[in-house]
Amino acid sequence: MGKSIENRASFEIIRYSNCWEDADILYSALCRTSGLKYLSISSSGDNSFALLASDPELVVACDLSSVQNSLVELRKIAFTELEYENMLKFLGFRYSNERLKFYDVIKKHLSQPSRDYFDQNSQIIKNGVIYCGKFENFFRIFRRYILPLIHSRNDVVKLLEKNSFQEQEEFYDRTWNSVRWRLLFKVFFSRFVMGRLGRDPEFFKYVETDVAGRIFSRAEYAFTKLSTNGNPYLNFIMTGEFNDALPFYVRPENFERIRNNIEKLKIFNGPVQDAAAYYNCRFDGFNMSDIFEYMDVDLFREISSKLIGSASKGARFAYWNMLVERRISTLFPEKLLFREQESRENFLRDKAFFYKSFYIDEKK
Repeated sequence: MGKSIENRASFEIIRYSNCWEDADILYSALCRTSGLKYLSISSSGDNSFALLASDPELVVACDLSSVQNSLVELRKIAFTELEYENMLKFLGFRYSNERLKFYDVIKKHLSQPSRDYFDQNSQIIKNGVIYCGKFENFFRIFRRYILPLIHSRNDVVKLLEKNSFQEQEEFYDRTWNSVRWRLLFKVFFSRFVMGRLGRDPEFFKYVETDVAGRIFSRAEYAFTKLSTNGNPYLNFIMTGEFNDALPFYVRPENFERIRNNIEKLKIFNGPVQDAAAYYNCRFDGFNMSDIFEYMDVDLFREISSKLIGSASKGARFAYWNMLVERRISTLFPEKLLFREQESRENFLRDKAFFYKSFYIDEKK
């Protein structure tokens, strides 16, 4: 059995300051009623906060990275201590030169490790925490150095305008999908470049497919079949801002619901199976991000078995595959029902266009 990812990659930096997974389809898959218990991969916290909007009994956000969990903790306190507009300013969704002042309000409520981290990295706070991740920096490099070689600012504006799908497709075919776009996209989003500037090379250990080609085909779908104007991920990549296409957890209609349930969010440092064992309860929903593709098949089977053991009857597992095919119900068909149609319907409206699949499994 190969080593697990925590023994192969560094988790001492903030890799993701935003969740690059669509919380709208996650919410649709998992949040069928109130009062449920969820186990959720932390990442930057966006999707774990989204689950709070369902009025759950418990959301456990877990991550191998203590700094990612510090980012979740910082956001959690921001929800409790700041009003909506100030929270947007503090996180970086809106311009502000008062972020350090907001942090002075927040930091006294942080755990000592989290406070020490952000005290020592105050530039993260000053710049806005949604910009501090390695993956976000990868897109900044693309936006600053690669995109201007392909398209003008006016083309970017037109790409993100509110248009019909027919108009989007015509613009993509006529203007956007140039030879230079195809060439430079496939260079910049190659396994080599992404592994050095965006993700850790170890995250590609079990990848056997053409990385750039896979992402390109999904990007083409997002540019032509989904609203570009309403896509937060596309807006951020192309402009460096979410603009009005806000992620689920910071939309105004969700703020009070999340804030009212914020104390139901618990943060756990360590592997997801350890979090399940620590809380020793039956979880009703599992947000597993795309963690399974970082494992060999034996470890995937072992961890999946433990998670199924901590699941209530009817519990759902929701997760993405980006480049490696992993499906829990394939390993345990006697225990899980694959919600194939629902998985497909959600995937077709997935605005985070990096992934090749989104799966929902349900415990029998």
